[in-house]
Amino acid sequence: MTKNTFPSFGVLLVDDEAPFLRSLSMMLERRSGINNLHRCEDSRMVMDILKREHIGLVILDLTMPHISGDQLLEQITEQYPEISVIILSGLNQVKTAVDCLHLGAFDYFVKTTEEDRLVEGINRAIQVLELKHENQELSKRVLNNTLENPEVFENIITTDKGMRSVFQYLESIAASQQPLLITGESGVGKELFAKAAHALSKQTGPLITVNVAGLDDNVFSDTLFGHQKGAFTGADRARPGLIEQAAGGTLFLDEIGDLSMASQVKLLRLLQEGDYFPLGSDKPKTLSARVVVATHQNLTDKQANGEFRKDLYYRLRTHHVEIPALRQRQDDIPLLLEHFLNEAANELEKNKPSIPKELLVLLKNYNFPGNVRELRAMAFDAMSLHKSRMLSMNAFKKAIDATSDGAMPTVSSTENTTQNVFNPDEPLPQMSEVSDLLAQEAMRRAEGNQSIACSLIGISQPALSKRLKKMESSGED
Repeated sequence: MTKNTFPSFGVLLVDDEAPFLRSLSMMLERRSGINNLHRCEDSRMVMDILKREHIGLVILDLTMPHISGDQLLEQITEQYPEISVIILSGLNQVKTAVDCLHLGAFDYFVKTTEEDRLVEGINRAIQVLELKHENQELSKRVLNNTLENPEVFENIITTDKGMRSVFQYLESIAASQQPLLITGESGVGKELFAKAAHALSKQTGPLITVNVAGLDDNVFSDTLFGHQKGAFTGADRARPGLIEQAAGGTLFLDEIGDLSMASQVKLLRLLQEGDYFPLGSDKPKTLSARVVVATHQNLTDKQANGEFRKDLYYRLRTHHVEIPALRQRQDDIPLLLEHFLNEAANELEKNKPSIPKELLVLLKNYNFPGNVRELRAMAFDAMSLHKSRMLSMNAFKKAIDATSDGAMPTVSSTENTTQNVFNPDEPLPQMSEVSDLLAQEAMRRAEGNQSIACSLIGISQPALSKRLKKMESSGED
């Protein structure tokens, strides 16, 4: 099995002292998981390496024989402006540091006394470069409206432009090892996007999924970190946690918004430090899986209520996608209905029926609080009851009627509702005029179907028919 590399670009370490290069390499891999490393002891070889290898970051000693670090810095920034350079020096000299920054260095560190700051600085440089590369990739895909891996998204049925933008964004961040936050209402298919992100990453390890909702802190720790034999009563043998099982792959934590505050602290520490301790062990293990999380909850509101840590939120949303609700992509409803009816027909061993036109009108005027999952349940229920050539609408109507908020809301319920609907600079319309406009809009949305129009505005069909006839006769006068 091939070893996953991080970051996607090479990090070149340049120093004439071989022991320091070995020590720095081990430290970066142990503490940050950085293993896409190249080492060079001879400064004269640096430019040849840059021509030959895909290098994104150079860690450059300032004082070396043959070609000094500041001379190399000038050459690199002139010939390879896309490469970031961090300067290391054995001396803490402010003027030298300022000069290097003026020449284009990303940062400057004293290598003998600033080990922690050096690691943080290298991590920061990698994150900046990854973000820059991702923005370039995203811009290229959006401008060209292309997908390089359309097969990855085959299980996500859509023609919506917003969904395609999400696909393009996921492709642009495919190589990143930073966390990915997937948000969206229940039922939009967040797990499908986690699977797509994993497939795009081309990681050699597995995708491991766990729903963290309802896990208390002890269970959460044991599930993720694992335990040693004898760690607690009943621990008669060691058990690897899901982090270890996901090594070289993706760890998907679903319903992250329900995580307890104590568990949030442990997850934050894991993401910040990159290592963890199995229960009962004093030997750390390294996180080598990408972390993807999902939630249907509004994490901003949970922060305001003191239910979710702000530092964890910003750590998780390094990359973030919001999956549109089904009501925001109504053109997908016919495609999804066809797909689910085919799926149900095969499972129930029935012939797929014809779909009445009125059914699609009905569904497009429903707000689907349960999103794609709800539409699938409707389709399977209707197919289980289906007996004739044409699919009956009764099962769909029954499901919609059972939902208290059946019709899609058209007016905001905020305090400023009247200001949103009526122009304050114009006289208010008469009640009869408002009723006529409402009836007309309902008929437009229902595509002329009076039964559906009635359900949208909450009146009986005879009352609507009477009003429409009155409007028609008034128009003739």
